Amino acid sequence: MLARALARSSRLTTRPTLMRRGGGGGTPSWNEPGGYLFSEKTRVKEEWESIYYWGMGGGFVLMGLALYYKPDTSVTTWATKEAEKQLKEKGIKLDFEKTA
Repeated sequence: MLARALARSSRLTTRPTLMRRGGGGGTPSWNEPGGYLFSEKTRVKEEWESIYYWGMGGGFVLMGLALYYKPDTSVTTWATKEAEKQLKEKGIKLDFEKTA
């Protein structure tokens, strides 16, 4: 019984349809390198490229300016201002005078 099962499993794995996996056959074809990017000897600029470059560059500059001039909304800045205001209301001086 074991011999029959082994014979059947070996027969299933050696079938021609299971042995061929790659498909296509033959040698792979590829373009011979010519030293040019995308086979262009001289760079041809397309009409959308200028708009894209100016738009992206301008967007980065505007975003940089917006981030540079954005108001400080951090919690530590707010807490420092609140603490200074409360200390002033209590009459405690924040600036200490130098002693020689």
